[in-house]
Amino acid sequence: MNTHELVLEMKMLERRLTLYEEKYGILSQDFYNALINGQLERYDEFDETRADFSRWKGIFETWQRRKYKYDSRIKDQNIADALRIHPAY
Repeated sequence: MNTHELVLEMKMLERRLTLYEEKYGILSQDFYNALINGQLERYDEFDETRADFSRWKGIFETWQRRKYKYDSRIKDQNIADALRIHPAY
């Protein structure tokens, strides 16, 4: 997966994360931290939130992996070389 593909996938994942953030009123990082720390166990009994939380967690973890890969790639790459510029000539 090249840098451009990583950016496209991260943006698609961010759009999906935004839906959960808007629905539940907190940012994904805060949700993830609370979930990992066991602060959301009282919602386990509700089918909708259990399913949503599982999907939200999976999407966020995928986004984190892509972000790590992107950051690693950009750090090792000249930004000018990473830009998708198509000369008009």
